[in-house]
Amino acid sequence: MTRACDIDDVLPWGRNRAEYICMFDLAHQLSNGGQRMRILDCGGGPASFTAEMTALGFDAVAADPLYAFSRDEIAARIVEARPVMMSLVRAARERFRWDEFGSPEELEEVRLSAMRHFLEDFEEGRAAGRYHPSALPELPFADGEFDLAVSSHFLFLYSQKINLSLHIRGFRELLRVAKEVRAFPLLDLDGARSAHLDAVLATFTREGFEVEIRDVPYEFQVGGNEMLRLARG
Repeated sequence: MTRACDIDDVLPWGRNRAEYICMFDLAHQLSNGGQRMRILDCGGGPASFTAEMTALGFDAVAADPLYAFSRDEIAARIVEARPVMMSLVRAARERFRWDEFGSPEELEEVRLSAMRHFLEDFEEGRAAGRYHPSALPELPFADGEFDLAVSSHFLFLYSQKINLSLHIRGFRELLRVAKEVRAFPLLDLDGARSAHLDAVLATFTREGFEVEIRDVPYEFQVGGNEMLRLARG
């Protein structure tokens, strides 16, 4: 099976529930009957979203090839990723907005806190079926199993590594397993709008899906305050 991106290409680095709510504009949705929703975090990595949502009584599941590893192995990968990620952030500091985090040091602590939360939940969560070691473009879920699927910092961000065909296949698979799909950000690793975005929009518009680019109340990458929303028409 061709995977959208090999696990070694993506450093494990996680975000928290508060960031997800802003990145995917979920505040109203989660407060208005959200606990009846089944949510998939595809490419979730060591984010704490699934753990935090579960603790609050939501039905959340995450999928990522990272989950094939043990808790200790994932923790070791995070230790290895930490200096690399922070070095990249500091080297390109002008590409980011620091209104929310204040400094690279504050950002690092927020990220580490989210990943600690994930690691605390991982073994119990994997046993309970919350963490699936799977990846696009083929997911081990039934048609329409989820009300919402979100994809954070994977599709579009890695446009230089993931070609257009795999983007299309990835979104088709997400739309197979979920009624609605949201992807954030629409920028690539260089901070430019993804070269695949227009073709993705055209493809799913032509196929009759609801297609929307929506401003969201989150901007860490400069210009990265938009998400893509796809839904069955």
